[in-house]
Amino acid sequence: MALNPVNTITGTAVPVPGADMDTDRIIPARFLKCITFDELAGTMFWDERFNADGSSKGHPIDDPRFKGASIILGGENFGCGSSREHAPQAIKRSGIKAVVAETFAEIFFGNSTGIGLPCVRASCEDINRVTAWTEQAPATVWTLDLNSMQLSSELGSIPVSMPEEPREALTQGRWDAVVELMGAPEAVEALAAKLPVPTAH
Repeated sequence: MALNPVNTITGTAVPVPGADMDTDRIIPARFLKCITFDELAGTMFWDERFNADGSSKGHPIDDPRFKGASIILGGENFGCGSSREHAPQAIKRSGIKAVVAETFAEIFFGNSTGIGLPCVRASCEDINRVTAWTEQAPATVWTLDLNSMQLSSELGSIPVSMPEEPREALTQGRWDAVVELMGAPEAVEALAAKLPVPTAH
């Protein structure tokens, strides 16, 4: 049982610069009381974007030039901090389809892969190049290709990278562990039969 493969992501980009973008900044704790992840749509970077009175702080996400962007351009150690799975969910539910950054926190990366949200690495220099191109021509459509491992547009391209195992999981549509388990009931039962049975003391 496989999901839709994730081979290419196409869309405009939005720069979200800065190192150590932690999960508390990506999704503030008060939003964690949501019943479903769908309720997180539009909440990413909330406290980075708005003052207490609801007025805008001028965050790039709210810049009209980058409205509707599909790809975040981030910095080093993106997704660090607490290991809340709501962070990648908030990003994906808000319309982002991929994140390109220098490095990622390991748990954030795993949580993102598990919901089909590709996180790929690129050098600081290359991200700065794409950011400059994007700021000069924000309507530029970028394509992230997980087969050729390139982020490209009519303005140019840069190489990106990610570990082979999550890349294969995404491109083969096998990124959801629950779906994988549900699609192999015989294997699950066979493994369960081999496990020791707990005894009461």
